[in-house]
Amino acid sequence: MPIVAKSYDLIDEVSPVRQRRVATPIKALQVVPARHPWRWAGSIFAALVLLAIVHSLATNPRWEWGVFGQWFFSASVLRGLGQTLLLTLLSTVFSILFGTALALARLSGSPLLAALAWGYIWFFRSMPALLVLIILYNFAYLYDHIVLGVPFTRVVFAEWSTVDVLSQFTVAVLGLSLMQAAYAAEIIRGGLIGVDSGQHEAAAALGLPASRRIFRIILPQALRSILPSGFNEIIGLVKGTSIVYVLALPELFYTVQVIYNRTQAVIPLLVVATVWYLIITTVLTSAQYYVERHFARGTARVLPPTPLQRLRGWLKEKTHG
Repeated sequence: MPIVAKSYDLIDEVSPVRQRRVATPIKALQVVPARHPWRWAGSIFAALVLLAIVHSLATNPRWEWGVFGQWFFSASVLRGLGQTLLLTLLSTVFSILFGTALALARLSGSPLLAALAWGYIWFFRSMPALLVLIILYNFAYLYDHIVLGVPFTRVVFAEWSTVDVLSQFTVAVLGLSLMQAAYAAEIIRGGLIGVDSGQHEAAAALGLPASRRIFRIILPQALRSILPSGFNEIIGLVKGTSIVYVLALPELFYTVQVIYNRTQAVIPLLVVATVWYLIITTVLTSAQYYVERHFARGTARVLPPTPLQRLRGWLKEKTHG
């Protein structure tokens, strides 16, 4: 705790005859704690605002907490929640895989691969997600069938109806993955070029293949800078899944809309969706903390304690203190 000394260890006393230095005893010092009036004022103001919000939520009947409790664990809402989680999981996996390939293509020595990867990233970062989903959903208007074969020949290995392949769920996963891959590619590329060039040179001097250098030496180090931005994109993707309501896909937000259009309980149902989104993002934020902590082991001898370890230490101190 900061202290303010009211006197000094040594003082000068001037007499008519001579100047002499006299040591002041330590016990004579008056120690006064540093005061922070504005800090206390800000804390009190914040507490009053928080209490006012809690009081409003608890006493305003228009929040209709009974309706909120009725629908929060309802089967339809949980099914919509499951769709949201599945969309997030699949889109995250596909976007990371495709984004990694795009990042490596941009860093490759092939001008064609680098140009194609740059063009893809430029195009999808310029497009609104809503527009991409609507175009994909109407893709059957342009092409009746999806054909797998040898280009520019009549050799066909397989053929599917576009309407059958591009269902609502497929369009949602494909659209979100294509959009997210463009952002993931830039995040991964930034992490890779952020690794010290000496690491690249040392790995090359060992005679390791390029793929082994990337995935065993460079990428693990790059993950320390990739993870914060990467998790931020995943959290954004969780909220971004709500945009697929335009496809009438029954994910969480669309399900809530259907229910409040039928019951007219708009606010309680929106609060249901809000709380579920908060829970999902809280779980992802906690996962981000521990994943980043895992990859930080090589940068610090002693890692700072986790919140749970701090709580245990505090309880132990209070118990034995």
